[in-house]
Amino acid sequence: MRSSSMIGATVALLLWTLPVAAADTLQTIRDRGRILVGIDISHSPYGMLDDKAQETGSDVDTAKLLAKDVGVKLEIVPVSGANRVPFLLSKKVDIVIASFSITDERKRVIAFSKPYGVIPVVLLAPESEKIKQASDLAGKSIAVARGTTADIELTRLVKGVSGVNIVRYEDEATANTAFATGQQKILAAALSTANSLKESNPDKKLEISLTMSDYPMAIGLRKDDPQLLDWIDKWVAANLANGELNKIYQKYFGMDLPENMK
Repeated sequence: MRSSSMIGATVALLLWTLPVAAADTLQTIRDRGRILVGIDISHSPYGMLDDKAQETGSDVDTAKLLAKDVGVKLEIVPVSGANRVPFLLSKKVDIVIASFSITDERKRVIAFSKPYGVIPVVLLAPESEKIKQASDLAGKSIAVARGTTADIELTRLVKGVSGVNIVRYEDEATANTAFATGQQKILAAALSTANSLKESNPDKKLEISLTMSDYPMAIGLRKDDPQLLDWIDKWVAANLANGELNKIYQKYFGMDLPENMK
């Protein structure tokens, strides 16, 4: 194993040699003195408010680390699953760090960095619903946040299944509330969300019924920012190597990143 001092020196050298992006991207951010990062603060544990109404979560910590390495202040711009791409394309944000899974659909319109984490996407339901396969969803209503990977995978899963009613909410918080209050008995969501709801509603006897997919999550950028993408890719690689991104993942998810990401 390499010593921590050797790893630290290697990472420091890599970050020091990262190329400067074009003037309309990284240089604009540095001249402004702050980076505008889209984060969904309604999607625990990726983004949330603590007891002092301060933003926290794994994506918030990742954004803070990135802003520090760029040498600017972090300005969080709240986004939802549905408006992450529009905010990015309309330049309301410089980048998006919001449990943003890489999908073919999104890659048609935006760019993604090297992955910095993973998101399992699952179905959560009471044990009594006995959901073990897609056909078991026939005639049932399912809550999901619009535009999320859970929405994408759920739509694929139930294609051809009769009578399925997908109820799409504008953000994760609203979808979670609808599920928790019994408006729908089944929820499609990230595993972290499902586990949180399961723990906070023991009387409902909930279970992870199906794992629909595992998605790598990455930082979203505009396609016309190739130099900024190159800088961020190297930043992700450096902070995977030095363990900083794994520390954040461990802090909020209680597990290490997959070995092939480290």
